Amino acid sequence: MSSSFLTSAIKQFEYYKSLGDKTFNQLTFKELQKEFIEDSNSISIIVKHMVGNMLSRWTNFLTEDGEKEWRQRDAEFEDTYKSKEELITDWDKGWCCLFHALNELTATDLERIVYIRNQGHTVMEAINRQLSHYPYHVGQIVFLGKLIKGNQWQSLSIPKGNSKSYNEDKFSKEKGKRHFTDDL
Repeated sequence: MSSSFLTSAIKQFEYYKSLGDKTFNQLTFKELQKEFIEDSNSISIIVKHMVGNMLSRWTNFLTEDGEKEWRQRDAEFEDTYKSKEELITDWDKGWCCLFHALNELTATDLERIVYIRNQGHTVMEAINRQLSHYPYHVGQIVFLGKLIKGNQWQSLSIPKGNSKSYNEDKFSKEKGKRHFTDDL
């Protein structure tokens, strides 16, 4: 179970990163910065927060508290990106830090204790914590992208009205163990 958990967790994180990537591909830099109401978070701000969290949580994951002294969380909610390229570079840097940490883990590491703000978590619990946190924000990114693009939005899942044909395709294949993202 332990090695399958790590493999599955990595695939889940890859899937959510891809949803963000596909959203960014549909938007201009100005659209990434759009705030719908005062003090709401634009996609750009959500990205900045996620990157700050990822770098803090996954840098020296097994040996240091996940909330680093150098993290400036409040500053993550100020949009300072100068270009879409800078935003994407930062996004990729956060995910790279996460994937590097996860790829270094072994099944025996999953019961080790790591800390986030002095609260002990098993490695598995810490991974699960972030598997809840990042999809929450990616969902916000995708939803905002859909609101911004309106009718021009290209669906990232099964488009409305296509469930029947999607299911027919899935059920036409042999039963087998695979991750749902394998054929995306």
